[in-house]
Amino acid sequence: MKTSVKAVQVTFDDSSMYVSLNDGRMLGVPLAWFPRLLHASLEQRQNFTISTSGLHWDQLDEDISIAGLLAGHGDLTHRHPQAA
Repeated sequence: MKTSVKAVQVTFDDSSMYVSLNDGRMLGVPLAWFPRLLHASLEQRQNFTISTSGLHWDQLDEDISIAGLLAGHGDLTHRHPQAA
């Protein structure tokens, strides 16, 4: 899913990440969706860059797309396949 909506600000509290978008919306997502962020220090969480497609934490090797957040996706890299 491609979107023209961009992040303009990211903030955190103890359990959530809040992403302000350029269209006026604010997304609040639980840090539990992103284990690398959940287990990171506040300093590590705040060391991110905003790109045209999402958010990047170089030190944590974490990339989060705005399209994924809008679709309700958390960290897809650690999902286990469902048993048949």
